[in-house]
Amino acid sequence: MTKFVTRIKRISEKRGKLILANDYPPSTNKLESRTISNIRKLNKHLCGLKINFHLLLQLGRKEIININKIAHNYEIQTIADIKLNDIGNTNENTTEILWKLGFDAVIVNPIMGKQSLNKIVASAHRKNKGVIALCHMSAPEAKFSYELNVKLHSNKEKRLYQLFLEWAISQNADGIIVGATYPKIIRYCKKKIKNSLAIYSPGIGTQGGKVKDIMSAGSDYLIVGRTILNANDPVAAAKNLQLQSFNK
Repeated sequence: MTKFVTRIKRISEKRGKLILANDYPPSTNKLESRTISNIRKLNKHLCGLKINFHLLLQLGRKEIININKIAHNYEIQTIADIKLNDIGNTNENTTEILWKLGFDAVIVNPIMGKQSLNKIVASAHRKNKGVIALCHMSAPEAKFSYELNVKLHSNKEKRLYQLFLEWAISQNADGIIVGATYPKIIRYCKKKIKNSLAIYSPGIGTQGGKVKDIMSAGSDYLIVGRTILNANDPVAAAKNLQLQSFNK
């Protein structure tokens, strides 16, 4: 099996850089069948599928395995968005379960610490799985946490997202999350990472992020949910975003 970064890049070169955030509200019925329907209808426009924590809590083991299997049949890479952040042993046990369920990558919170991030990345890479680390989220209130000043042992100060970025680079993460609503921060991160890892940007459309802005700033992948899921014509919405992702 090839590495996660290789798989998703290869698919994106053919289909564009759109990842569907299949984040339905908890009241949604028939989550498995809806998700599978989305895969079958939208696969020509997707390189990835992201499933959030609240959906995993409602889906059973067999349902998750089936979703991942069908996604893989269409060459779509699947990402478990659980923002994992715990001690090393718990992180490893959690990712082992996710890999057995068929996921290709996991989104983690680097607040766990640099060494714990190192362990989770090394463990994932041994199985050709991916680790995407939070850097700066898309919600408006994210600036009050991810842009906090952090005093280091050297008495120098950095913004929290800058520290998370350094850790992601130094510990060989496969990507970072930077919200599409913060193109200036995307541009800063792109300058720092060059081509060492990919930038995944949620927050397109409904939250105010614009494809043109983030692609020119340096985002590599677009994570889009409600703009597609709530559209009158989800296929047309996905196709439009796909075309935009090809035109930097």
